[in-house]
Amino acid sequence: MDLHEFLSAADSAGHLVTIDREVDSYLEAARLIAAVDGRPILLKHVKGSPFPVIAGVCSDRRYFGMALGVPAEQVMFRLAEALERPTPLPPLPAREGGTALPSPGRGGVGGEVARVRGEVAPCQEVIEPDVNLEALPFLTHYAADAGPYASAAVAFINDPDTGPNASYHRLLRLDRTRVAARLVERRGTETAWRKTPEGLPVAICIGLPPHVLLAASMAPPPGVDEMSIASALAPTPMATCANSIRVPAEAEFVLEGRITHDLVPEGPFVDLTGTYDFTRMQPVIVIERVTHRRDALYQALLPGKLEHRLLMGMPREPTIYAEVNKVACCLNVHVTPGGASWLHAVVQIAKQSPDDGKRAIEAAFRGHGSLKHVWVVDDDVNIFDPHDVEWAVATRFQADRGLVVLTDQPSSSLDPSAHHVPGQKSRTAKMGIDATIYWDTPTGSSEPGSYRRVGGKATDSNG
Repeated sequence: MDLHEFLSAADSAGHLVTIDREVDSYLEAARLIAAVDGRPILLKHVKGSPFPVIAGVCSDRRYFGMALGVPAEQVMFRLAEALERPTPLPPLPAREGGTALPSPGRGGVGGEVARVRGEVAPCQEVIEPDVNLEALPFLTHYAADAGPYASAAVAFINDPDTGPNASYHRLLRLDRTRVAARLVERRGTETAWRKTPEGLPVAICIGLPPHVLLAASMAPPPGVDEMSIASALAPTPMATCANSIRVPAEAEFVLEGRITHDLVPEGPFVDLTGTYDFTRMQPVIVIERVTHRRDALYQALLPGKLEHRLLMGMPREPTIYAEVNKVACCLNVHVTPGGASWLHAVVQIAKQSPDDGKRAIEAAFRGHGSLKHVWVVDDDVNIFDPHDVEWAVATRFQADRGLVVLTDQPSSSLDPSAHHVPGQKSRTAKMGIDATIYWDTPTGSSEPGSYRRVGGKATDSNG
């Protein structure tokens, strides 16, 4: 489902909050979004912009489940399946390399209609005659922010060596035609940008179907297009921009341009952990064309809150799951909200040998390089219940047997306590806790000294 279909479904289910009065994009919109964190919200009238704002689309697992047609507890397994078996995109149409061509006629808000394969691509229904980013409701979320940001923007680029890549980048609006983008060092967009001294063509989508938002959050191996993962999750029609970048046809907005090698200060900006990220010199993107749907919705994402955390953390669960499954029988993974949905995870295994717990710890760190602390638990522990996880640590863990500490490890730039050096990979200590029942322990719940709880499983964390 695209954003419009999601809104309809969320409204019918009683989840959607609608604000009919005019809202200021400076701080007020963010306050309203924060007040209902965990629910989708539609701001129908935003001061200075003709476009409504939607937020909270990805603020609960049940919304992803609703979009994918599975129970919320099964979303991770759908992601793992899509990551393992992506669906290749069809080849570009033959006509002029598949470039979207303008056709005669007006297309609402003073633009032209663009056609791909003889049909109107929703994201190209309107081609704005002039680029004016100030007409888009970029939000200023917190008073100390550097300015108005697009926080749910997904950049689509073509790496000269590995091909298409899609990834999130916050965008600080500088003026009517320019934004500054945070490019994380040594990742897809930044790597491709360094290979192109003349600048890197880019198409930035704002407002995407939930399954595309999930796929763009994932970290597949180099050369695997995130949109092939999206296609494995749900049908994902594509359109081609004037600069030959392919984007999801059901995007709300597409900003076409070039990532230049001009640098400006970017930040402060509240990041995933709810703390301010560093100010850095980052590249300027010059926007050359704006297209959108006639009934376009501008998607916002409140930094540091549930939606930000789920979009960042949940797509790391299948990569942890895959790595742990190589060394143990992994049943489920939860990247926890208490760890900012980035730095902490709980891994559930069916223990089959004495060292499975410690092997699972080491594999979890391989599955998510930014992971800082991990707990490994048995199949009778509900990994989505922090009280149950703490119970497992309290009753089954001994520090002199089950603690794993790794020093001077690669870290996340989002961890404010890590050691950060500009231009270098951050470093930290990592810890794993093996809270599984020890191999030499009686397993019957009635046997003295057993760690097994009376009554068996508290809940079924596999759904």
